[in-house]
Amino acid sequence: MIVEFGHYALVLAFALTLVQSVLPIWGALQKDERLMAVAPPVSVMLFLLVLLSFVVLTGAYLNSDFSVLNVVENSHSAKPLLYKFTGVWGNHEGSMLLWVLILVFFGALVGVFGGNLPADLRAVTLSVQGWVTAGFVLFLLATSNPFTRIANPPLEGSDLNPILQDIGLAIHPPLLYVGYVGFSITFSFAVAALILGRIDAAWARWVRPWTLLAWCFLTLGIAMGSYWAYYELGWGGWWFWDPVENASFMPWLAGTALLHSAIVMEKREALKVWTVLLAIFTFSLSLLGTFLVRSGVLTSVHAFATDPARGVFILGLLCIFIGGSLSLYAWRAPMLKQGGLFAPISREGGLVLNNLFLTAACAAVFVGTLYPLVLDAVTGEKISVGAPFFNLTFGPLMVPLLLAVPFGPILSWKRADLGAACQRLYAAFGLALLLTLVTYWAWGMDKVLAPLGVGLAVWVMAGAISEIVTRVKFFEIGFKRGFARLVGLPGSAWGTATAHFGIGLTVLGIVTASAFQEERVLTMRPGDVVELAGYQMTFEGAAPRRGPNYTEEVGHFSIRQGGTLVAELDPSKRIYTARQMPTTEAGIYTTGFSQVYLSLGEGRGDGAVDVRVYFKPLITLIWIGCVIMSLGAVFSIADRRLRVGAPKPARKRQQSVAAAE
Repeated sequence: MIVEFGHYALVLAFALTLVQSVLPIWGALQKDERLMAVAPPVSVMLFLLVLLSFVVLTGAYLNSDFSVLNVVENSHSAKPLLYKFTGVWGNHEGSMLLWVLILVFFGALVGVFGGNLPADLRAVTLSVQGWVTAGFVLFLLATSNPFTRIANPPLEGSDLNPILQDIGLAIHPPLLYVGYVGFSITFSFAVAALILGRIDAAWARWVRPWTLLAWCFLTLGIAMGSYWAYYELGWGGWWFWDPVENASFMPWLAGTALLHSAIVMEKREALKVWTVLLAIFTFSLSLLGTFLVRSGVLTSVHAFATDPARGVFILGLLCIFIGGSLSLYAWRAPMLKQGGLFAPISREGGLVLNNLFLTAACAAVFVGTLYPLVLDAVTGEKISVGAPFFNLTFGPLMVPLLLAVPFGPILSWKRADLGAACQRLYAAFGLALLLTLVTYWAWGMDKVLAPLGVGLAVWVMAGAISEIVTRVKFFEIGFKRGFARLVGLPGSAWGTATAHFGIGLTVLGIVTASAFQEERVLTMRPGDVVELAGYQMTFEGAAPRRGPNYTEEVGHFSIRQGGTLVAELDPSKRIYTARQMPTTEAGIYTTGFSQVYLSLGEGRGDGAVDVRVYFKPLITLIWIGCVIMSLGAVFSIADRRLRVGAPKPARKRQQSVAAAE
């Protein structure tokens, strides 16, 4: 009966979502403190119920309970224990349960740690979160029940999709979901602020930590998914502009714009209308990604092939949440007062420029992703929008944005001196120019744009360092006092510089791995040697091997450099027994930040095998840069100023004192 406990916990959770959706907001509108006080304990209880449901489903997987349909379709008794655990979210029903668990977890965090929020804002925020939760719990119960029993259980299950049986897929979905779902809190804050008419600098300060947290995990989730696709699918690429990849990238772009817009709102009480709209759009794009993955409209290694009826249900939720919030925005936005004015050349102006390019880039990805689907639905015509479109639209938008990134933190608020900012970046510009010329000298003029890309990446990284040096003023006040200032810098300053440095690293990895990689595709027999980028790769032969729930043909390669053995790689082709589905396991040798990448193709029957060999210079910087970006978000979250209310501007304080007198 324990499986039924999980189902009953979900039913009770749905009932509690209705309580959370109605009573706190009614209390806020009626100024009833008792009703508003209902929200925090209900949010915690809701989390505990969904957690119980998730634990019960996990237990069914670990015990190979094949009386549960979800376990039968996605597990096998011979599957390694780790993948029995990760199989819980390796399917539609289980992953949606994880989605809801993270959703109620964020609500519980606001309930427990939101004591510094005004009571009415916290109550309405949790009510809005309750509306979203109610929709998705109802979706689980009505169309995607993970606890459905079957009358005659089989002796064995169908096993988990083989490409999901990897440590990368154990980490990728939870990280991605925390990012996706984390933006639900910023959405709830935005809708609550519109309902109450409370949109000010303090609101922006309360929203920023939640936005930073969601952005941090979404960055890590996208990076982990990219690396998984790189080494697991055997294709040697790290980004394909797949529609489901784009579905996670769009909220990342919108969330990045939201972070910068919230800074302007907090510091200058400007861009109020735009910031609220971005908070709505960011979570709306997360919901759109959920629809694309689960509606059956896409065919992708990332997508769940599901009943279209589920897609209709999610589409209904999209219409309710997005349409309702935008309607509320259209009603309330004209009533909002705009903040202070600022000159075009100012930090506010730089952040507005950042928002313009990020939202334009997001729009380009949005159009390229959805246009083929809309065209197919309207006319029946099938087209494919791939990398050439995105490279020609997204890339040119990123170049001026990256050129402007180092200026933003150095410019003054309200009005700035562009000439003085340029003087502070002379060293960064000189270093970028020098490395651009060195790259031209090393690689020649065959690739005209690649050295410029290297210089752009160095410009961003050196600009991030210049920002810290400018703040510390080592050359003006001496090393000792400068070091004291360095230690005392606020977390947001370290966060900004670290995140910008990470962006530069990622750009450097993208440019070098894309422009300067070397590739060979050939058929090799035992004893054959292929030379690439100074490495000699010898095919020693292939042999069969058996795993816990698969068989594989393993190719053995020895890697030498200058005659010295430096590595041995064993790429393979696997067949998973239960599903009879093949996968490719690449062999990767990492040297510094570069990699030698080996992937097996089809065997030729006489001991020969097709082999794809790459040398990818500095490719690991792509993912290292993403980790450093996320570390920058952590530094910003740690800034103690985000845990206290926003100070009132001096003029308002003076007016308040005068009024009191």
